[in-house]
Amino acid sequence: MATILSLSGSPSPASRTARLLRHLDVRLTGQGHRVIPLDVRTLPAEALLGADFGHPAIASATDLVAGADGVVIGTPVYKAAYSGLLKSFLDLLPQYALAGKTVLPLATGGSTAHVLAIDYALRPVLSSMGAAHIVQGWFTLDKDISVAEDGTVTVAESAAGSLEAVVDQFSAALTDRTRRAVVRAVAA
Repeated sequence: MATILSLSGSPSPASRTARLLRHLDVRLTGQGHRVIPLDVRTLPAEALLGADFGHPAIASATDLVAGADGVVIGTPVYKAAYSGLLKSFLDLLPQYALAGKTVLPLATGGSTAHVLAIDYALRPVLSSMGAAHIVQGWFTLDKDISVAEDGTVTVAESAAGSLEAVVDQFSAALTDRTRRAVVRAVAA
């Protein structure tokens, strides 16, 4: 069983990005992983924007990243880039905070004009932070994410299959890495 940090970089409390992540958390949990959700917007703004590395909430969030085997990073796309809130958080992490981790980048946005934000804006940052494996990311249009009154999330059929395939690819990559680590530990 791998531990996954499901990290939302959306500043909105009614975020489709965060709701999509929580929807995918259920799928990953069903595949045998332990999933820990973290909405960056819940961290104290003053500590986050003031780069207060010693603040207990920032230190705790940093520990969550360090303790994860894999990280799902979700962000809305604004002006062809990932959210400033997510950037603020990533800037507080150690240089190689993602070393040895499998990472799945996800983005939501209002237009397909932003579909390359993952590859051109987010992926280079994740790579520079030492991610061992960044699986294929996925961009989902806001209009393809529906939230019922009871909070149930539905992804449009046109996007659901591909999104599930990307999540399953992440899960498989994470499971393979975990198995290899166990084999190495037993062999040592």
